[in-house]
Amino acid sequence: MYFVYILASKKNDALYVGVTNDLKRRVFEHKNNLVEGFSSKYNIDILVYYEQTTDIKSAIEREKYIKKWNRKWKLELIERNNPEWKDLYCNL
Repeated sequence: MYFVYILASKKNDALYVGVTNDLKRRVFEHKNNLVEGFSSKYNIDILVYYEQTTDIKSAIEREKYIKKWNRKWKLELIERNNPEWKDLYCNL
């Protein structure tokens, strides 16, 4: 399985869009600042959205597609699926 995911620092704040084949491990890395760069710099570690697919190519395409979206569309995607902005990591 492959996952496209969105992390947030808090509700309506900084967002990070990524792709991985191991969502639990990858979010753990973000939460423990094992990933250098944008997410660790801005403390982006709350899993607010994810989707899965069996095809890596479609996962990468979807990630790129979402990254090109304006902020409003990303927020709407999160709100539609996770209106309370709960950390979905706890349920993985």
